[in-house]
Amino acid sequence: MNQKIRIYQLLPRTFTNTCAVPVYNGTLEQNGTGKFEDLNEYLLSELRDFGMTHIWLAGIIRHSTSTDYSQFGLTASHPDILKGKAGSPYAIRDYYDLDPDLATFVPDRMQEFTALLDRIHHLALKVLIDFVPNHVSRDYHSGLKPNNLKDLGELDNRDTSFHPNNNFYYLPGQPLKLGTFYENPAKATGNDVFNPSPGRDDWYETVKLNYGVNYVSGTSHFDPVPDTWIKMTDILLFWASKGVDGFRCDMAGMVPVSFWGYAISRIKNIYPDLIFIAEIYEPHRYRDYLEVGGFDYLYDKEGLYNTLRTVITDNATTLNISKVWKNLEGMDAQMLRFLENHDEQRIASRFFAGDPWKGLPALAVASLMNTGPVLIYAGQELGEKAEGASGFSGDDGRTSIFDYTSIPAVREWFQNLRKEETSAGNSAIRLRQQYQELLAWSDNQVVTNGAFYDLMWANEDNPEIDKIYAFLRYAPVTPEARDKDRLTLGLRIWMIVAAFDSGIDQVKVRIPLHAIQLLGLTSQNRFEFSFLKPAIDKRLNLLASQVITSGVTVSFDSAGYAIAECFFPD
Repeated sequence: MNQKIRIYQLLPRTFTNTCAVPVYNGTLEQNGTGKFEDLNEYLLSELRDFGMTHIWLAGIIRHSTSTDYSQFGLTASHPDILKGKAGSPYAIRDYYDLDPDLATFVPDRMQEFTALLDRIHHLALKVLIDFVPNHVSRDYHSGLKPNNLKDLGELDNRDTSFHPNNNFYYLPGQPLKLGTFYENPAKATGNDVFNPSPGRDDWYETVKLNYGVNYVSGTSHFDPVPDTWIKMTDILLFWASKGVDGFRCDMAGMVPVSFWGYAISRIKNIYPDLIFIAEIYEPHRYRDYLEVGGFDYLYDKEGLYNTLRTVITDNATTLNISKVWKNLEGMDAQMLRFLENHDEQRIASRFFAGDPWKGLPALAVASLMNTGPVLIYAGQELGEKAEGASGFSGDDGRTSIFDYTSIPAVREWFQNLRKEETSAGNSAIRLRQQYQELLAWSDNQVVTNGAFYDLMWANEDNPEIDKIYAFLRYAPVTPEARDKDRLTLGLRIWMIVAAFDSGIDQVKVRIPLHAIQLLGLTSQNRFEFSFLKPAIDKRLNLLASQVITSGVTVSFDSAGYAIAECFFPD
């Protein structure tokens, strides 16, 4: 039986930071930071018991920061190439090093990290980390790379804008115009800005890596293998050797797919169980990144995320959800589904739904309609609102990744754990319990191994059709009775309905004859529906003709979704 991959993304710097009143734009000394050691076995076991299979430790690689660790040979970055006091976790300063903020004793940061890996693995959880291949910090220099390797840019010819074996792109004769930071010649900025004056909305703190693509001529130079390909593959192998279980590849779509095919195939020859997740936003390129690049999973922001968001915030029709899986043309199982991550606004924020409970029907769809992985972002399950500005990060409904700050909802939950207080009367705890229940449903074999059947086309005359989404999941099981009057006939069948309007208490959903025949059943079968969610102590016993013409009556609770299991009375 396959297991549903359920990923919990956390930024260690903020996740266990218990600062109750962070200072706006505060320093490390003022606001503090979470540490590797704070992710202890007790806290990790809470995440495991919550239903997670993978922990995404975001932002752990050494990046630019305003904090000075000169006593350990780690200087602060120039303020003009920083975003926030803590710095962007995606402006990597040394691919072979770790963020010193996260260490209790800085010289032992690698040992502290590997100890964390051991704690996570001891609990049968797996670890994902970021791989940031498209760009690095403007002050990149690796102090911890293996001695036999040359640093990025060390052998570059800076007198030419492009050379296949240069690691960076240059603007010869043009110094960088970015405050008082000195860079001459200027390098191209990470978001493909090929001029010496990046703007505030650009990724000005980063420089783009050269994978052998000449953007001026529009030509590619992949033979012989570009030096950047070799260096970046070595970096992936380094972290794989430390024991991580996979990589979330930042802005993977900005790196040539040919590189990914080269790197991933070589890494999987040694570490076949590693998983690679691509952050990519161009659906027309999805198949190449799966089949040529070798990725296991891809972000599905442009499909299901955007669709569910418009359903929640703009009252868009739920019929659009059917278009998502149809447009993927068989790639649905390889999509990573999410409603929040560090780039997106919090569901509970005023910029999104304004109410975390409105996200539950969408999460039911994202978790239950396919076999692929689902992602929960730290605090999402507790209704974090991300209110107010932290510093560089404004008041935009996102938890800052640039500043020394904490996450109020997580901080309160963390403190309650220490006090062993988990009151069911607490709204955040009740929400978390709903998430935990839904994650458990998502790991049932009917979801992890089963097939999918969209019921929307058979219910288009339903007056609530624009506000519900209904589908079947079904999988073969041992053809035996659960009890004397509840036969499976070799099938486990769930009917799942999500209601995106809290005013809908009940709805009737039809199962068409086509679906019944597809299941190997006939119009002569009698159906019995038992309600798993909400748990109702009653059964519906219906003729096939009733299921086809009148439908099955489904009720909802505050979670806004329902699961009915189908049996066949003898």
